[in-house]
Amino acid sequence: MKEYPASQIRNLAIMGHSGAGKTSFAEACFFNAKLVERLGKVTDGNTVMDFDPEEIRRHISINTSVASLEWDNKKFTWLDTPGDFDFMGEVASALRVADSALIVISAKSGVTVGAEKAVRYLRKAGIPFAFFINKMDEENANYPKVMEDLRTHFGTRVTPMMVPILENNKMMGFVNSFNNHAHKLHPNGDLEDIDLPAGMEAPLKEIFDGMMEHVAESSETLMEKYFAGEEFTPAEIDRGIFEAVQNADVYPVFCGSAARNWGVRYTMSKLGDYMPSPLQARPETAVTENGGSVELKVDPKGPLAAVVFKTIADPFVGRISFFRVYSGEIKNNESVYNAKYGKEERITGLATAFGQKSKPTDCIKAGDIGAVTKLTVTRTGDTLSSKAKPLTLPGVEFPPPALSMAVLPVAKGDEEKIMAGLRRIQDEDPSFIVENNPETKQMILSGVGEIHLDVIKAKLKNKFKVDCLLEEAKVPYRETIRKKFKAQGKHKKQSGGHGQYGDVWIEFEPCEEAEKLIFEEKVFGGSVPKAYFPAVEKGLMEAVEHGVLAGYPVVHVKATLLDGSYHDVDSSEMAFKIAANLAYKAAMPKAGPVILEPISNVKIWVPENYLGDIMSDLNKRRGRIMGIEPKSEMQVVSAEVPTSELSHYATDLRSMTQGRAWFGAEFARYEQAPDIVAQKVIADAKQKEND
Repeated sequence: MKEYPASQIRNLAIMGHSGAGKTSFAEACFFNAKLVERLGKVTDGNTVMDFDPEEIRRHISINTSVASLEWDNKKFTWLDTPGDFDFMGEVASALRVADSALIVISAKSGVTVGAEKAVRYLRKAGIPFAFFINKMDEENANYPKVMEDLRTHFGTRVTPMMVPILENNKMMGFVNSFNNHAHKLHPNGDLEDIDLPAGMEAPLKEIFDGMMEHVAESSETLMEKYFAGEEFTPAEIDRGIFEAVQNADVYPVFCGSAARNWGVRYTMSKLGDYMPSPLQARPETAVTENGGSVELKVDPKGPLAAVVFKTIADPFVGRISFFRVYSGEIKNNESVYNAKYGKEERITGLATAFGQKSKPTDCIKAGDIGAVTKLTVTRTGDTLSSKAKPLTLPGVEFPPPALSMAVLPVAKGDEEKIMAGLRRIQDEDPSFIVENNPETKQMILSGVGEIHLDVIKAKLKNKFKVDCLLEEAKVPYRETIRKKFKAQGKHKKQSGGHGQYGDVWIEFEPCEEAEKLIFEEKVFGGSVPKAYFPAVEKGLMEAVEHGVLAGYPVVHVKATLLDGSYHDVDSSEMAFKIAANLAYKAAMPKAGPVILEPISNVKIWVPENYLGDIMSDLNKRRGRIMGIEPKSEMQVVSAEVPTSELSHYATDLRSMTQGRAWFGAEFARYEQAPDIVAQKVIADAKQKEND
């Protein structure tokens, strides 16, 4: 592949609902660019973009795949994103480096939630985009309905760049919206010029007139020309449409069949015309070594600044890091600098990405995307710069985990292997978190959803040959007391020779000021020597780790040592430690012990038409609605919900809203659990003890 200047580069994300045909569209592009000899199929597992064993097995994309091609004297780099919502972390990686996007929509199902979410993400990021209505060759394709659907969702900015010639709702050809040139489609995607079919003049004129209004609005000069009744030149039309697309005044719409290569070539060419080059895209700002900021110019001679947006672990070549250069250039066999770790990295295996088969190159310049092998410290989100001028770019903003499960080894003793494998997988997918919970003694895996966690589990088995089970994570309950009570703890043991003796009176009472145990002493007359006070405190500290109701840690308790007795010979630190434990066990059942449950602060982003269902469901989960406020096109519900009620909320919320809502949760505090909840917690603990 020849070297292209930034002005001739297009970095585009392919987005949309799962099954809309994103990967098939990319495959058609590669076929047109003569990079593959025949069109691969997702169902056959032979596409350029889907090469992960899990993708082939499931027939869905689970990773963002990167591949470059040449078309119309431009370099296109496609970032093919997954459509399933469990892999939104992969979408975030692609949007970090894309300058524009194509949203693929099925002509049979219309605007689905995947398309809605894609538009929302792109608008938020300020990335221009277009639509491709796919599967126009299939039965039940309904172009008019999909266009109506698009305009209902996204307004009059939706503008067809081509209009299909339909027979029984199936696409037989198309008309260029700019010049009314009509083309018949042959089975292989080739075009044949034909006369404009009867009855299409009026709708085409309406589309053209609307486009000319957008062209006129792109500059004062063109506006004056428009009102003077003068026609625009083809160059003025192209420039005006380009400006309208960049300003989000126009959302271009294309159509065809990716599987048959219908309309794909025309779409590729127009995307090259109307989508921005790196020189025209939103500017990038880097942070300097002293904390200042600098706006980068897309200049290969500028200071090096490149961001790593994706990492994969290849079983043959090791770690592969995908990056985009925003300034400067990266050359093979030279060193770059990672300011985050203060380490230099040697560049080897520099390549232009093409799915699993990258193509070696000597240099990746500003505006371009490439790949490099065997970086040692650099991870996804890190910046590569020069040691002489360290710079840091914003990383990738991943969605917060919404579902947590406990990981259990199938084979005893495999815990370390599982943790090591998950850490390796995290190199590829930083959107999940794995940690050991010392309280519940569980390894907790947190991800976006059930399919996400299931894929991680499958990768663990396939790549690292270690199997595990996923089960519901334990809820970290607490215990406390509601009354004051005083009890004696006396430990006396005589077994010949040296004995053991410790005797204490301790008062226990609720204490909201501090979560951890507060220990005080009010001993008079030396009934318990000061030397044993630390032993009493240590005994209590160990005792409160296990409550008397269900064995959960005890919090918000104050213990005061009041009195006791000792023996000159038999008393010891161990004896007083045991005595303190006995006093604790005697007092706690009579001090009004209760179960505390964790409460989470929850924020739910939901379309207004689902608000009633969400509120009703939160009430069933014992949630308290704290407020509702509009934000963009969504309603944001703030609520407090018991953590135990959120174990499957990610899945349930998706089901209730067809995937249109999402949520975030964080720990707020502990509250006394209702009796019915406490009774179940206690019963479960006793059952486990009996087992």
